[in-house]
Amino acid sequence: MADFLSVSEFCALHGKDPGNVRRLIQQGRIPAQKIGSQWVIPADAAPPADKRVKSGRYCGARKKSQ
Repeated sequence: MADFLSVSEFCALHGKDPGNVRRLIQQGRIPAQKIGSQWVIPADAAPPADKRVKSGRYCGARKKSQ
C-alpha cells in the first residue's frame, strides 16, 4: 500500500498554500483521494510546475509604442 500525505503535510513538504493545493486537487492537477472528509495525496506526487512568467520580459507590454 502506498504512503499518503494529508493536505497540510503536503503543503509543509513543498512550501505551498493549503487552499491552493485543495483548488489544484479539485481541478485534477494533483492526484488525490478523499477518505472521509479529508483529502490524501500520494507521497510520491509532486506539485505541478509553476507556469508564471518571472523573467520580467513582458513588463510594459500593454503600453502603446510611439
